[in-house]
Amino acid sequence: MADSTKNTETIRLNKFIASAGISSRRGADELINQGKVKINGERVESPGVQVDPENDLVEVNGKPVQNSLQTKNIYILLNKPIETVTTAKDPQKRKTVLDLLSSQFRQRRVFPVGRLDFYSEGLLLLTTDGELCNRLTHPKWHLPKVYEVIVRGPVSSKSISIMESGMYLSEGDILAPVKVNILREGKDTTKVEMVLNQGVNRQIRRMFREFDITILRIKRTRQGKVELGDLPAGKWRELTASEVKSLQKDVGL
Repeated sequence: MADSTKNTETIRLNKFIASAGISSRRGADELINQGKVKINGERVESPGVQVDPENDLVEVNGKPVQNSLQTKNIYILLNKPIETVTTAKDPQKRKTVLDLLSSQFRQRRVFPVGRLDFYSEGLLLLTTDGELCNRLTHPKWHLPKVYEVIVRGPVSSKSISIMESGMYLSEGDILAPVKVNILREGKDTTKVEMVLNQGVNRQIRRMFREFDITILRIKRTRQGKVELGDLPAGKWRELTASEVKSLQKDVGL
């Protein structure tokens, strides 16, 4: 446990646990209250205890917490191609988003922030920052996500009005309003831009299914203020410092 006589930078225990990706800060509080957290072998009773990341050993359920605060967190933007699984490992041996990264990042155990389904493509964030990941995937802090969607045939003004007003899916899910802009109307296909503000599983596919409209392509182009730009499919880059700060600011960190 941190010694106040030392000239060292300390951090609250619940924030330390959250930064390792084990849980949210509130979840860390619950683990501490349940007696599942130890510092240097001693059980801790208060989430407000200060931890010295350089010297203290923190354990949760008897397992050491990986000290991610000793090294700089990694923030990656990947242009996920189709037929790639948004998980670290796949039981069916399909290609995962981690397979697209260099070994140095795989060894640091980066993990995806949320999901893009198997046949969707585009912007996907990956990081070692557990607290930022928890915020970005929590409904309270859900940032707007922008998608370009190509469908077969036209999209009627009535369908757009329903989507923009909020709609019910046949399974009972209640959807928040979605902003829809027609980008291109062709002879056989229509390209639309959609702005989503919630994280319902396979939301876009399920929405168009309600109107019997076939989706040909879904591509995520923006999350919060972070944009995919012209990054080729299957390629990645590290986020800039300003992009990281914008994400942190948008989720209250």
